Amino acid sequence: MTTSSRDQTADNVDRHIRAWLDRFVVDLNLCPFARPVVASTALRIVVCSETDPQSIARAVMAELDLLQQSAETEIATTLLVFQDALTDFNDYLGVIETAEALLQELGLSGVIQLASFHPDYLFAGEAREAVSHFTNRAPYPIIHFLREDMLSRALTHYLDPEQIPLRNIQTLESLGRDRIQQMLQALAR
Repeated sequence: MTTSSRDQTADNVDRHIRAWLDRFVVDLNLCPFARPVVASTALRIVVCSETDPQSIARAVMAELDLLQQSAETEIATTLLVFQDALTDFNDYLGVIETAEALLQELGLSGVIQLASFHPDYLFAGEAREAVSHFTNRAPYPIIHFLREDMLSRALTHYLDPEQIPLRNIQTLESLGRDRIQQMLQALAR
């Protein structure tokens, strides 16, 4: 793939992710704190074309480093999107495990939190067809880097934050699996 076609693909992936954020995450209020960040320039979306484990680990390290060195007003949160890698959910979970270990090694536990999104996301112990999986499904594999202090501040302004996952499941169940899949497919258009 040439550089220009790779850039074009990255632009398409970026647009797809922004559509998912706007029309799925924000419009369905799956993350009650997302709207101001999604609307700001402080949301960083990085489309990663790396496919080998070492390069993916370097990309994770680079984003951790950049987030630490940047003011929250510059980069509030980062979505690292894998356009050509980690399509297998178990491989993706392995990368999440490695990224979590990096947080520990670097002393960033309690500073940066990771959230995970994948097209085939499955919660352990849930039926394969459960609608609950869609709360963490996205068009591409994503590692979301969140600043813990920013998240803590947001949570203080939200009544019953521990109810967010249950409310999200109820929202998605009210839509139904077919409607959710239609909504997600429409994002690519």
